[in-house]
Amino acid sequence: MSFNSLSFLIFLPVNIALYWVLPQRFRWIMLLIASYIFYMSWNFWLIFLILFTTGISYGSGLLLEKYESKKIKKLCLVITLICCLGTLFFFKYFVFSVNLIFDFANLCGANLGKFTFSLILPVGISFYTFQTLSYVIDVYKGRIKAERHLGYYALFVVYFPQLVAGPIERPENLLPQLKEEHKIDADDICAGLRIAAVGFFKKVVIADGVAVFVNAVYNNASEANAVTVITATVLFAIQIYCDFSGYTDIAIGVARLMGGGVKFRDNFNQPYLATNIKDFWRRWHISLTSWFTDYVYIPLGGSRCKLWRWALNVMIVFLLSGLWHGASLTFVIWGAIHGVYQIVGKFKAIGVKKLTDKYNLKIPENAATTTVKRIITFALVCFAWIFFRGNSLSDCGILISKIFTDWNSPVASLKAIGIDGTVIIEILLMVVSLPLVQNVLKYDNKKPMLLGQTAVVHKILYAYLILAVAVAWIALVTSGGESAFIYFQF
Repeated sequence: MSFNSLSFLIFLPVNIALYWVLPQRFRWIMLLIASYIFYMSWNFWLIFLILFTTGISYGSGLLLEKYESKKIKKLCLVITLICCLGTLFFFKYFVFSVNLIFDFANLCGANLGKFTFSLILPVGISFYTFQTLSYVIDVYKGRIKAERHLGYYALFVVYFPQLVAGPIERPENLLPQLKEEHKIDADDICAGLRIAAVGFFKKVVIADGVAVFVNAVYNNASEANAVTVITATVLFAIQIYCDFSGYTDIAIGVARLMGGGVKFRDNFNQPYLATNIKDFWRRWHISLTSWFTDYVYIPLGGSRCKLWRWALNVMIVFLLSGLWHGASLTFVIWGAIHGVYQIVGKFKAIGVKKLTDKYNLKIPENAATTTVKRIITFALVCFAWIFFRGNSLSDCGILISKIFTDWNSPVASLKAIGIDGTVIIEILLMVVSLPLVQNVLKYDNKKPMLLGQTAVVHKILYAYLILAVAVAWIALVTSGGESAFIYFQF
């Protein structure tokens, strides 16, 4: 059941009504059942997988708190890591790993052929696995107490608004909120509706709209030229942002509707305004970045080590981040590129500091230099997106070569991939509307959204937002159904 499906339009109001009608002591039961139904709507049998992960991590937390022996604690942690990460590896990376072995053996002349075994990838498995691991590791390190109420812990793992695409919540943030008593609050309901509406707009209007151009280019790499590749890559940057942050907005909005006290951590902070790659990762998929920082980067030594070791730590984190996103060499390369960006940026900063200190120079910081930094950072991020979106390594190679070699008129390329002027105009309108609609999130009934705007302007924008979502949704349904969120595959 996806957020942008007709079934969810029925599912959500029913659960909101039940939540507010039921007494506080029964609400967690209703939410737990609703979350399991939500997850089982994709595949009934996969519920046993999430129950297994929940049971292992819950039991591990109790044992870690029960025993004082460091050996027993470490044994519990290792067993939990093996079970949870082993499950993730089997369903997400087993076929990929065996295919790599087969490909290498074939290159060496073994002639093994192709490994044809396939597995269903459980939706959201990377998200809920990391969420349960953060709980177990935090209990092991004594940062939090083990949760003794199995029902609330199970709800923490499977809470449906953020189950399949995050944000990756920490137990100290989400668990207490699930236990709190929430009362109906008009401001929370209005805020929840507004935030969810912006999320739906980002997804069904902008992300799905620009996907038409992106898919046409990336699925027909040989027909593209430099202009169409660059345009499609920039549009993909917009698509993936609107798709993923749109999901987060919907999740935040839905949680506000079912208890205004449940607030998720921020997952995006205007990432394309970053002035360098390090700044970009402070703004993009913040919950994943902080997870890798706390549970991988810092345990490896972080930055409190020699420069070469720091560079190795960074590469390990970004290679793992690439693998987390998908079992494909394209994702690994995407992660490696961002790791290289970080390392080069560090050495550049060291070099610049040495020069400025030696010659007593001062580099000006103003609007012009900030703009240049943002443009360069965005260009670097977009180049890496080619590997994230590319269907294969060979396609990525073709697309990159087109950028450097094929600067002919894009007319023939557009015609070959089936893009006409109407599609281009629609996409331009969608992209231009994003910053205006984004400001609906900032409106608080007390301050104008932008300079000179009034409540009337806000109401007009809000009405446009709702109408655009409704029209896009109707078009989606009549064309055969909802489109999946990109991060559902992770």
